[in-house]
Amino acid sequence: MAKQTGPGHTVAQNRRARHDYFIDETLEAGLMLEGSEVKSLRQGSVSLNESWAGPRDGEIYLNDCYIPEYKQAGQRNHEPRRARKLLLKKREMAKLVAAVKRDGATLVPLRLYFNDRGIAKVELALAHGKKRHDKRQATKERDWKRQKQRLMRELG
Repeated sequence: MAKQTGPGHTVAQNRRARHDYFIDETLEAGLMLEGSEVKSLRQGSVSLNESWAGPRDGEIYLNDCYIPEYKQAGQRNHEPRRARKLLLKKREMAKLVAAVKRDGATLVPLRLYFNDRGIAKVELALAHGKKRHDKRQATKERDWKRQKQRLMRELG
């Protein structure tokens, strides 16, 4: 039997996002989904790895998010990589569109989850890309913190 997820559970995470981007701000957005997409999400086989969000026609859409077809849906199945509309307040949407156009920021989905009421949500980040030297510095700092904790555990 497939893995089922209930309310309050993370369905998918974009682990690569924090490595590739400086996260400036995060916010929660709803998703406009079809019934077969929700069923497939509840099975937990979703990929956010290559997905991104961007403005189109005055709205913001989640692009390249892979939600596999639900086998029991038959003819009423969905397209796995279609653009899905994000549900945001007008003020939030205007702020995000302005940041993307003005500052060259990127909208990156960090995780996809069901809230306590069982509604599918996506955690979006307003982010700026890291350069190669930034990634190396972050790796050095992470390794040093890990080594420091190991030393503290051994000594104290």
